[in-house]
Amino acid sequence: MKKFGLFLLLSFVTLVISACSSGEAATKVKVGISGSDTTIWDYVAEKAKEEGIDVEIVRFSDYVQPNMALAEGEIDANAFQTVSYFDAFIKEHELDLTPIATTVIAPMGLYSEKHDSVESIPEGGTIALPNEATNMGRGLLLLQDAGLIKLEEGFDGNGSLDKIVENPKNLNFELLVAGQTPRVLPDVDASIINNGIAVDAGYSPLEDSIYHEDETATPYINIIAVQEKDKDNKTLKKLAEIYQTEDVADFIIEERDGNSIPTFVPLSEIGH
Repeated sequence: MKKFGLFLLLSFVTLVISACSSGEAATKVKVGISGSDTTIWDYVAEKAKEEGIDVEIVRFSDYVQPNMALAEGEIDANAFQTVSYFDAFIKEHELDLTPIATTVIAPMGLYSEKHDSVESIPEGGTIALPNEATNMGRGLLLLQDAGLIKLEEGFDGNGSLDKIVENPKNLNFELLVAGQTPRVLPDVDASIINNGIAVDAGYSPLEDSIYHEDETATPYINIIAVQEKDKDNKTLKKLAEIYQTEDVADFIIEERDGNSIPTFVPLSEIGH
């Protein structure tokens, strides 16, 4: 009997050692986000708990620390950035990180107090645009998607009016600090307004804009990122799958009221 008990004990120790040396991450996962609003990830964490994954949400106050902390192994994943920002950041800082899933897009919109559709914007109308290069570039892409302009082939995303090659309505463009774009609505035909600024001004991208980004605006889709070596980690991949469930999508739509749109597209569609 003692030999049998010793055999069971040795078997258990062997199983534990095997599990620890398998290379799989522990069931506890640290996810970094930027800002204080954890509502969506709190919901995801509750669902993950049912699958045996204990999610700890780590909050950062900027857009630099979450990637550096991930690269240094202080967290297991992060979820706060667009693929455009991610690609530029990891190239600049030479970080070995990769996306494992897409999450949401916070849509930029075209707003108007004078017109109820893109088609109604008149010949020679005026469009307000953020004057910062990245936001202007995003705005120009939105105007192109809306059929108002055409940009040069191979447009790199950095805004400049000389990159417009077709302007069939001879539109005029008023360049402003992004925070001013809602305030000029009475004076222009339409204004491109960033998501956060629009929300702060009391606008909903889905309900109040005459045109807005959707999942086709692939550079501006947000992602879950991990270290390259963890891209096939079963626990992290399972967490990504949980985020991309219909239940979570419904929660995001209801909670964000259109300010964030669930955008669960394959990584190949964002260039990864």
